[in-house]
Amino acid sequence: MQNFIFHNPTKIIFGRGTVPQIGPETAALGCRRALLIYGRENVKKSGLHGQVTAALAQAGVAVIEHGGVSSNPLLSHVREGIAKARAQQADVIVAVGGGSVIDTAKAVAAGVPADGDVWDFFTYKQEVKAALPITAVLTLAATGSEMNAGTVITNEATQEKFACTHRLLYPKTSILDPELTFTVPPDYTAYGAADAIAHVLEFYMTTTDEDAPVQMDFMEGLIRNAMRSCERCLADPRDYGGRAALMWTATLALNGLTGAGLGRTAFPMHMIEHSLSALYNVPHGAGLAVVVPAWLRWRLPQSEARIARLGQEIFGLAADAEQTVLRLRGWLSSVGCPVTLAELKIPEADIPRIAANAHALARIWRLDNYSQADIEAVLRLCR
Repeated sequence: MQNFIFHNPTKIIFGRGTVPQIGPETAALGCRRALLIYGRENVKKSGLHGQVTAALAQAGVAVIEHGGVSSNPLLSHVREGIAKARAQQADVIVAVGGGSVIDTAKAVAAGVPADGDVWDFFTYKQEVKAALPITAVLTLAATGSEMNAGTVITNEATQEKFACTHRLLYPKTSILDPELTFTVPPDYTAYGAADAIAHVLEFYMTTTDEDAPVQMDFMEGLIRNAMRSCERCLADPRDYGGRAALMWTATLALNGLTGAGLGRTAFPMHMIEHSLSALYNVPHGAGLAVVVPAWLRWRLPQSEARIARLGQEIFGLAADAEQTVLRLRGWLSSVGCPVTLAELKIPEADIPRIAANAHALARIWRLDNYSQADIEAVLRLCR
């Protein structure tokens, strides 16, 4: 195990009936004007929007509306939020939604006090120096954005989906009520589980530390729980225990604890998937369900022992790396995830274009060992 510093300042309030606490938690930051960021009209139809605005009003926090976040959040919408927050002097960002909403909230929070354009943070032309505080109410178990410092935004003009991470972007408080996910449809429930599994596998597969038993056992446990809880949620969407387990698993998968002590790790599977989302607007978890098995198959010659261990611990297989990849792909398909580019309606002829787009991100993320040809090779296994 390598030296590490684990620091996560986000306060989690977990469980039934916790939504009203968003009011006092936001007010306790000394804030009085909130830019409320959310997605589509479902948040209003469900009554959650009313709950949140009532809780904020009771705590003395005024609300400025900024709805309309898409499933792959857009830079143009972030810029609109920044302009609105500046014009109406918002001093806090409140996010109500899944990872896309919280990512938008983080980008807006960083952009409001910035001198330059917010996209400069994503291309590493400048570093975040200040940010408005963020509180959140989570409605989808998937990205872990509710308890980490990262944000991913798509620049629709350039068709680039890039990430920014900074310690100032941790939410101050996140409310996690599993009952809010009862109405998440089966496909997005499965996509969320796929996203959580992919987060864990990025650490699991790219660490070079061979003596990290605590982390390896922890990661394998998270993958098992993501799979089991997803199956429970699909069997009964109102299974509180299943929804709670999936929500907490997704949070733990990317809150900094998973990779602690593993040394340098990388996110090559996400690097490739970001191009699928940027170019074709596919749901992030759906894209990962296609890329992950293909990347593992491509990686077999270098990581046969690690993949075989995964199969032993997750599927009870007897040291069979190839079968592990097939079993994971089969499980993803069984819960309703796409596992081929064709299922995403992406033509094979587009692979060079996708690889070129992904290679630009590989350079930014310093994944120097991934050539455009390597990325194309992974994509050709997505069938």
